[in-house]
Amino acid sequence: MNVKESKLRLSFNSPVVLGFTISCFIVLILDKLTRGASTNMLFSVYRAPLVNPLTYIRFFGHVVGHAGWEHLFSNIMMLLVIGPLLEEKYGSINILAVILATAFMTGVCSFICFPHIHLLGASGVIFAFILLASFTSVKEGKIPLTFILVAIIYIGQQIYKGIFIQDNISNLTHILGGLVGSGFGYLLNKEK
Repeated sequence: MNVKESKLRLSFNSPVVLGFTISCFIVLILDKLTRGASTNMLFSVYRAPLVNPLTYIRFFGHVVGHAGWEHLFSNIMMLLVIGPLLEEKYGSINILAVILATAFMTGVCSFICFPHIHLLGASGVIFAFILLASFTSVKEGKIPLTFILVAIIYIGQQIYKGIFIQDNISNLTHILGGLVGSGFGYLLNKEK
């Protein structure tokens, strides 16, 4: 009887989510080394002239910028829990599309609606992933009750906080991320 030894090895199981996570860490380290100059220049959205090419980079780059370690860790933990499951189900290209669409929508909206606020962080992407995850059990012609509950709780909570609680959290970004995730969830499951 020949028994093979099983060896454990690391697997780069979720290239988009892991790449995004590594990018966030690199950007925060760069932020600390440049005393915030790199984040201000490339990784946060704020009102700037449209003739400046960096404005368009910031529309996407803000999702990898974070205000500090606590901000980063709170976003990355949720991303690493949900992201690989979604990437396995929907594929790397679709997950990258969700991230880019969320970044663009939240970046442009913040640019237009909040000219004096610097938006940064992956929370819009996290909300997109949360709503996308609640679509994973969609069957033909049926909307899962879990999706409706998640949508009501998460988006309702953000609307409430946006109206009644003043903090430094962009509730509109969370709502937009949730809408992007819901839209992608509908489209990706409609094809099946």
